[in-house]
Amino acid sequence: MSDGTAVRLEPHEIALLGEGPRAAVTVAVVDLYLRGLVEADLPGTVRAAIADVVRAERSPSPLADAVHACLDEPAGLKTLVKDPDIRLAVALMRIPLAEAGLLRYPLLGPTRAARRHVRELRERHPLPASRRGLTDHDRLLAVALHGEAALRLLVPRFALRAGLIRRVEVGGRALLKRSPRGTNGGGGGYFYCGGGGGGGGGGGGE
Repeated sequence: MSDGTAVRLEPHEIALLGEGPRAAVTVAVVDLYLRGLVEADLPGTVRAAIADVVRAERSPSPLADAVHACLDEPAGLKTLVKDPDIRLAVALMRIPLAEAGLLRYPLLGPTRAARRHVRELRERHPLPASRRGLTDHDRLLAVALHGEAALRLLVPRFALRAGLIRRVEVGGRALLKRSPRGTNGGGGGYFYCGGGGGGGGGGGGE
């Protein structure tokens, strides 16, 4: 997937512009998972994985590096977003985006141009019909643009166990709660999470 624009944004940057720091950290966590560097731990947390082979299709982002460095012990997404080192990495991400006119001073919210750019990317790259044939970059871009809907499609077991998507319990079975209708979600309702297999490294076993 190539955005074909003069402003070349990485998936974690698109997520930051579209939905904020939590979305950017989510993309970083999925990036690490696809590389085999993190795995789901206790319900709602991730931990650094002991990986024999690390997938290195491309260099990790500084944000992904910061997230990985914070995983000396299992942590949930909310904890990661609040971590000082990760907040610093997000702040450093914002500097070139602001210089490119995509974040406005002083609060660094997305500009009109940034919102239009993200909207155009969503239109150009709709949610894939399946995960077959997608590169890791394709998967990260889908998560950046489509949020929970992409997580449910591309890494459902890991996303559920790691606390990246919401869950409810019905009759002792885990259900994935669909996002409200909006930029990052589909229609309302629930569906069952398939299987209880491990969310270990490598990312290809979903």
